Amino acid sequence: MSSAQAAQAAFAVLRENGNTGESDGEKIVFATVKGDIHDIGKNIVTMLLGNYGFSVIDLGKDVAPQTIVDTVVKENVRLVGLSGLMTTTLPAMEETVQLLKEAKPDCFVMVGGAVVTQDYADSIGAHYYGKDALEAVRIAQQYFT
Repeated sequence: MSSAQAAQAAFAVLRENGNTGESDGEKIVFATVKGDIHDIGKNIVTMLLGNYGFSVIDLGKDVAPQTIVDTVVKENVRLVGLSGLMTTTLPAMEETVQLLKEAKPDCFVMVGGAVVTQDYADSIGAHYYGKDALEAVRIAQQYFT
């Protein structure tokens, strides 16, 4: 708990200093899936993506699948990042991937988080698996190149 609180405080300082993870580059929607309140990893990824020039639409934590889909469609986003830390929230990740495929088939999805593996990403039809924040940046760079 102490390290999580320290990380949240560090993110607050970075946001105050203008490092918000926002840019004018290619848009990426990022969210921690429904039922999961853990967002430190997501925050690290979105900050790094912003530092690498991507425009991150950070929907936060505990985000319903339909909210993600609606944002992707409205903003015409081509890449989505989904984060999950708890095994109990993996069904929400799978549901989100399936809804995205139906609503916006040209949108690709990368997934990651402590309980997510390449095998799981493959099993739910995600296009990419990011094992860590730098891998998520590499995926985004590759995708938009």
